[in-house]
Amino acid sequence: YAGRWTAEKVPMGPPDPILGLNRRNKEMRSSAIRSATALAPRAAFVATKPSSAGTRRYAGRWTAEKVPMGPPDPILGLNDAFNKDTDSRKVNLGVGAYRDDNGKPWMLPSVIEAEKRLLEKGWNGVKQKEYAGITGINEFNTASLKFAFGADSPAIKENRIAAAQVLSGTGGGRLAFEFYARFLGKGTTVYMPDPTWANHLPMAKDAGLNLGTYRYYDKKTIGLDFAGMCEDIKNAKEGSVFMLHACAHNPTGVDPTIEQWKELSALFKKKNHYVFFDSAYQGFASGDAEKDAESMRIFVRDGHDIAVAQSYAKNFGLYGERIGCFSMVAQSSEEAERVLSQIKILIRPMYSNPPIHGARIVATILNDPVLNKQWYQECKSMADRIITMRKTLKDTLAKEGSTRNWEHVTSQIGMFCFSGLTPEQVDKLRSEYHIYMTKNGRISMAGVTSKNVGYLAKAMYEVSK
Repeated sequence: YAGRWTAEKVPMGPPDPILGLNRRNKEMRSSAIRSATALAPRAAFVATKPSSAGTRRYAGRWTAEKVPMGPPDPILGLNDAFNKDTDSRKVNLGVGAYRDDNGKPWMLPSVIEAEKRLLEKGWNGVKQKEYAGITGINEFNTASLKFAFGADSPAIKENRIAAAQVLSGTGGGRLAFEFYARFLGKGTTVYMPDPTWANHLPMAKDAGLNLGTYRYYDKKTIGLDFAGMCEDIKNAKEGSVFMLHACAHNPTGVDPTIEQWKELSALFKKKNHYVFFDSAYQGFASGDAEKDAESMRIFVRDGHDIAVAQSYAKNFGLYGERIGCFSMVAQSSEEAERVLSQIKILIRPMYSNPPIHGARIVATILNDPVLNKQWYQECKSMADRIITMRKTLKDTLAKEGSTRNWEHVTSQIGMFCFSGLTPEQVDKLRSEYHIYMTKNGRISMAGVTSKNVGYLAKAMYEVSK
């Protein structure tokens, strides 16, 4: 397939001049300096003419004409408005982080236990905070591959997957886009579902890629536009890059069925497209981590060389630890080694190496049978609470007298519910009921509790009747 990373497309990268000891330091330093000098533009110090007052204004000063004020982040701005609201009834349905039934953050007991072990015994019996290396902690990467692809995956057993610890899902996505930009070319189009998580767009654009979309969400049915999706995949140029959500699509919560994933795999294979999966909710979507990974595993079984960005923010509650894994399936161990060499070259000047604490927590949990079982139960409890709130919200809307079809509230999956409310109705919820959600009507179901679900249902009914 054109998606295979041949030696012509992806040559073996040289070892890092500091970490790789295969070449003399002097030669490597000289080579690095020459390369950097050739690639980096020369900076020029430019001064404008002196003003009448005798002062000089330099080109390096960041005037408003050069650097205009950027717009606020829509989610963070929503949180700011919520925090300033003094109404006791206020409800925040914008934040993309799990909350318990009291509306409070929940630190998983398995995470607490893993941290306790690390504090008492250190990492592999040694108490240290040393660098982990460019690709991070090996035990974490190995566990992440088994988590995503299955412990019995032939691709793992044959050493055909290049993997690196990264800065959560955003870091993994940006690394994927940087890889495509370098080896498929700047200006390559990456097709994303319409809609997708807002941060996907600047991540790809800032890497130098063009943005394209394919049909995904059907506003009329508040469900998946599978026919439109397939048509757009067929019509795209052969060998195009497509990004997919592995499960719990953000922001809609609408996922293809297993049979539809199989159809999509066959279609992508026929068109020889490059496929990149964003996997941010494995285990958190349905409560079953194996089930939530099935989309990716179908593609690998069918012979696709997929790329995957995994995040452990939602499913392990490690939001601030910035822990993720980026991997690329190859056709051979030699190809995987070459791909990994180039991934290292991309990472080194970007952030050098990843943080260690969260990766050690995840590795401790996934590699310990007892803690692993405990985590599965805890993750399922988070998913089950959200599923319960979905059902309660739908049932309470009906009790309030709403005649609208709210089936999508329970048919969608994961943290978010695409409510179908209009921007005007969302504004009314905020101004009259102090309920905060994004303009597109996306509800973070993690913010819905047994204490506020009745108030939310009544308000949704009032603005939508």
